[in-house]
Amino acid sequence: MSLTPEHAIDVVNKTFGRHDGHRALHAKGILFKGTFTATPEAGHLTRAPHMQGDPVPATFRFSNGAGNPNHPDYAPDPRGFAIKMYSPDDSRTDIVAVSNSLFPTRTPDGFIALLEAQSGGVAAAWKMPLFFARYPSALRVVPKTIPTLRPPASYATIPYYAIHAFRWLDADGGSRFVRYTLLPETEEPRLRPRAARARGRDYLRTEIAERVHRGPVRFTLEVQIAESGDRTDDPTTAWPSSRRRVRVGTFEITALETERETGGDILVFDPTRVVDGIELSDDQVLHFREQAYSESVKRRT
Repeated sequence: MSLTPEHAIDVVNKTFGRHDGHRALHAKGILFKGTFTATPEAGHLTRAPHMQGDPVPATFRFSNGAGNPNHPDYAPDPRGFAIKMYSPDDSRTDIVAVSNSLFPTRTPDGFIALLEAQSGGVAAAWKMPLFFARYPSALRVVPKTIPTLRPPASYATIPYYAIHAFRWLDADGGSRFVRYTLLPETEEPRLRPRAARARGRDYLRTEIAERVHRGPVRFTLEVQIAESGDRTDDPTTAWPSSRRRVRVGTFEITALETERETGGDILVFDPTRVVDGIELSDDQVLHFREQAYSESVKRRT
């Protein structure tokens, strides 16, 4: 039986609890506003309107990966960085990135099976081996993600990865597949558990708000360009490090966003929301996200 969005969100809610008004995953977060400015190189790689060099407004959200909005910031967790960009032609496009560079499974049902195995309590001792037997590629990826779960000193000082491949089309009819990496202006080592706990349950939200208040926080958007033979439909597989990387723009975060997600406003960051000049790859996980987000929004409202 194929995985349905309803069952996927049921499993997420069973794992983290159902919290009215909050996202099923990445429930705890903080919103900012600012701009994105593309480099000249970006305009040669894609005809997308927000990649032509003029600054465009953007909304940003930093978050913890768990589906519990009360999850402490010092707990082990993937961290999220989502961006919505508003082009001059009124189109919008999103980037959704996390602090680990690979997804644990090739398929949505594999990810849901991983959540079910991890949330088994004492039963996880036998459920996890069964999961790895069923999804052996996860055994290659999951151990690599463990260091990325350590709490950072700041949301602003770690890199983020959009994981999926996207096809960029240029004005001359050329195309290439790319993956996004968001690089912090300053990178800092992650914290030891005791040091993170000493900073308090909400230290990441407090720190990033204070940091932005002192001055703009910047990230560079870099793309890695695939070559023939590279898997563009498999988020568990890294492309060779020799593949060309191009810096295509800068995100500048300038202030808290206090007008969105108030009074019933629903803000959704969806990586399948693309514009002319950008197309989705055949990645099953990427395509399932839109369906899962729609189900999550239904339950939020």
